[in-house]
This record gives sequence, C-alpha cells and structure tokens, in this order.
Amino acid sequence: MVADEQYVFKASSKKNLTILFVAGLVLFVIGVFMAMNAGDGHGGGHASAEVTKTLVASTEPAAVAEGGGEEHHGSPLWLKRVYTSLWHNNIFFTGLGIIGLFFVAIQYAAQAGWSAPIKRVPLAIGHWIPIAGVLTLVIWLVANGDLFHWTHHDLYDKTSVDTYDKILDAKSSYFFWLSEPGGFPTFYILRMVVFFSVWYWFFTVIKKKMLAEDIEGGTSNWYGARKWAAIFLVFFGYSSSVAAWDWVMSIDPHWFSTMFGWYVFASWWVAGLAMITLVVAHLKYEGYLKMVNANHLHDLGKFVFAFSIFWTYIWFSQFMLIYYANIPEETVYFLQRIKNAPYSWIFYTNLILNFVLPFLLLMTRDAKRHMSMLKVVCPIVILGHWLDFYNMITPGVMQYNGSLGLLEIGLALIFLAGFLYVSLNALSKVPLVAKNHPMMAESLNHHI
Repeated sequence: MVADEQYVFKASSKKNLTILFVAGLVLFVIGVFMAMNAGDGHGGGHASAEVTKTLVASTEPAAVAEGGGEEHHGSPLWLKRVYTSLWHNNIFFTGLGIIGLFFVAIQYAAQAGWSAPIKRVPLAIGHWIPIAGVLTLVIWLVANGDLFHWTHHDLYDKTSVDTYDKILDAKSSYFFWLSEPGGFPTFYILRMVVFFSVWYWFFTVIKKKMLAEDIEGGTSNWYGARKWAAIFLVFFGYSSSVAAWDWVMSIDPHWFSTMFGWYVFASWWVAGLAMITLVVAHLKYEGYLKMVNANHLHDLGKFVFAFSIFWTYIWFSQFMLIYYANIPEETVYFLQRIKNAPYSWIFYTNLILNFVLPFLLLMTRDAKRHMSMLKVVCPIVILGHWLDFYNMITPGVMQYNGSLGLLEIGLALIFLAGFLYVSLNALSKVPLVAKNHPMMAESLNHHI
C-alpha cells in the first residue's frame, strides 16, 4: 500500500555521502595547507585594521573617536579563516534544520491539507537541530575571540585610552549578565542554550504527535500538533530574530539594521524551502512518495519562486534604506562588501543566483511542475544563500583578508554530507507518509 511506504537508506547512498564527506575533508586539508603557506601566517588583521580605520575614518568619524580600534585579532590568518568558515557553515545549516521544523509548524497552523504526503521530509531535516546546537556552542567557545570583536575585555576598560570603546560599552548589557563587561557573556550564552533547547523541545513534541497519529488515528494528535505548532511559531518569531542579531549581526558590532532579523530569516527560509523541494523531487524520482504529483511539486515550486522574490524585497529594502540614505556609520558595512574581493563579486552574484535565475526559471506554470527543473533551480538557490551567509559573516571577521577557496568549499561539503546523512537516516526510521493524517484525502484530490 502507498500508505505503508518506507524510505530505505541504501548502502549506495551512504557510500556516496561518505565520498562527499571525504572529498570535502581532502579539499579542506589542502585548503588549510595552502592558507598556512600563504602570507606571513599570523598576526591576522593588523595590516587590514589600518585599511579599516582609513575607510571608517572617511565615513564614520564619531565611531572612530568613541569606538576602539580593530587590533584584537591575534590568531594566525589561516586559523581565523578556519573559524570563520566553521561558523559560516554552521549557521547556514542550522537555518536549514530549524526551517524544517518551521515548515511543519506552518502547515499545521494553517490547517494545510496539500502538504500531508511530504511533511516527513521537513520533519527529518529538523533532526539537525540538536547537532547544530552542540556545534554552535562548541565553535563559539573555541573561536569567539576571533569571530566576535565585542568579546575582548579591554574594549570595556575605561582607563585604557587606546582600546576603550564607548559604543560597545553602551551595548554591553545585551551580552553580559552576572559578570562585568568583558567577562563571560552569560546573557548571550543563555539565549543560545535556551533557543536551541526550546526549538528541540518543540521538535520532539510535534514529532511525537505526528508519529502517534500513525498508530492511533483520529484527530486528537493532529489538533495537539496544531496547538504546539502555533505556540512554536510565536516563539520562533522572537527567537529567530534575536539569534540573527547574536550570531551574525554582532560580528559587525558597530553596525545594525532594523531589518536584519527578517533578512536572515528570509535567507534561511528560501534555502530551507529549496532543500525540502530538492529532497522531495529526489525521492519522487527514486520511486517514493507515490501520493505526490505535479500539483504538490507546483506548490513547492511556487514557495521557492515567491520567497525568492520576498528575499529580494528584504535585500533591496535594507540596502536602499541604509546605503542610499548615506548614513555614514552604516554604509561602511556595504562599502566593504561592494568594493573588495571576493565580497564584491559575491555581492552581485547573490542577486543573480537568488533572484534573477529563480525568477526566470520558475516563472512559468510548467517549470514549477517538473522535477527536472526543480532539481536545477533548487541547488542554485541553496548555493546562492550559502554565498549570502558568507558575505554576512566573513567580511566582519576577516576584514580585507577574506578568501573563498578550497578551505571553504571543503568545509561546505563536509557539512552538507553530515546534514544529508542525518536527515536521510532519520527519514528511514519512520513511515514515509502519514497513514492516518486527517487531511490525506484532501491532499490526494489536490489540484491547482
């Protein structure tokens, strides 16, 4: 029976992911070796700090006068590059995991029937959440001094004329709690732990309700999942924005955007939709998901198409309101990304990969209904938003020493292999299609 579909995580698939992981590891090792043998190898940021000050001085005189310098980057450049890429990939794949849960919650809260046959796919992707939580905490504890300028204690020493930063000192209460400014950022770490813990708790509760539905039938578990999904969405609306401020925007601590929480969410959301669509299309191609037809693919394609436009709207709004408004202390963020390689070509490539190509390739009705087209567009979107997060994170850490080479590509492949292994393995542990979903009949008759 169709309702008894079970995904088999074949040995060949595991082998392919192992090959992908090993290839990524080899590229990463080669990239690290090349980085260690390029330039002086340490000091990291002293020369670039002078360039930064020159740029900031021309646009941000007040910040230079009141804010400390950028001389707090003592690790070797190659090691900073490793830390930066680890943080970049971790935050990107964290978003994919949490969007899996978010997608499921949206379907329950909206009482959507069309998605009944595919909800096990985003549920499986959500299994990355606890792994992402551990990685985020570990990477931060190991590399925070290189990734986050605001963690250096001398910035808050009012007796130090050279390093005291009045702006960051005014923001210190946001990071520190139960500790003096410059000590352990208790408030920051507490938010990180609480967010991941609550996200994972909601994930386990909703998953339990979904699986109980297979056994017990009826509507009680569906209503229970809907209730917790609605509560989760309220919490996620708050926590995702604060997470964006904490984990991405605070890398550039003197800069801020009131739209940044929305911007990070939009990038996570579109990349997550593309990943869900790609996995569904792959499963359908492999002969699974027999209940899924062109109408379901059309809906997924519409999501990717529409929210690519939404991301572009947020991108343009943030860029226009800050850059074109010529606010000196804020335009420096864009100047760094527009005028310096590799950030400059990535800045413009983002628009092509994340807007132009999805818009043109998915514009027609037929394009959204064909697996072949979705399997072309979705990897483009995922790559585009991976580059988007690169440009959000790397310039603030590496300044003018940023690179995009084998090191970054290798780590991306390692994370991708791990993410897909966890997701597909979780998918193989439960029935592929909900047997007693109360809206399954509606989904089977779904037509657009």
